[in-house]
Amino acid sequence: MRILLLEDDRQLAKGLLQSLAMQSYAVDHFESVKEGVNAIAHEHYDLVILDLGLADGSGLDFLRVFRQEQTQPVIILTARDTIEDKIQGLDLGADDYLPKPFDANELQARIRALIRRSSGRASNDLIYGELSLDQKGRAITYNGELVNLSRREFNLLEVLLTNSGKVMSRSHLEQTLYSWDEDIESNALEVHIHNLRKKLYTTLIKTVRGVGYMVVKE
Repeated sequence: MRILLLEDDRQLAKGLLQSLAMQSYAVDHFESVKEGVNAIAHEHYDLVILDLGLADGSGLDFLRVFRQEQTQPVIILTARDTIEDKIQGLDLGADDYLPKPFDANELQARIRALIRRSSGRASNDLIYGELSLDQKGRAITYNGELVNLSRREFNLLEVLLTNSGKVMSRSHLEQTLYSWDEDIESNALEVHIHNLRKKLYTTLIKTVRGVGYMVVKE
């Protein structure tokens, strides 16, 4: 899953990046409204973590632009904890509100809850036949046995299972797996697909030639 983090407190942002990386999220971090607007114009994000006090203005200005076309979840993180601030943020389209200081584990739980809600699920588990993916514990079982996947393989499988029945383009999958500052080998996605088929079963992921990949909906 790919996250956009807009936060101008560099020390806090550093801690958040480390915490989110431990959960294998791909994160792009920027400090201004302008950078955030530019990012969403060129990339797809599954979730936005938004500070209200950014380097060049209010995070609410970004939120107004974002909600014109985007429906992905937004969590506001801010030291402004007045009722008026909360009401304004929620009315503009924020999905959750977490005042600073906060616990990293609570933020991760809220992220999981919003992603479940946005995909219409009530559980952290993705079940597909004999395959089970635990998003909280980041564990995969197939036919009752644990399967060892790399971080990228897990993230790729999570995206495909979440969107079962939909063809996911190569560019969308790469955007989900990699942040802006990461180099991508030209055949990296194909290698991950090959490894998933080998570790699980060959017919799990279907190639739609010239378009992308999909897991057929059960």
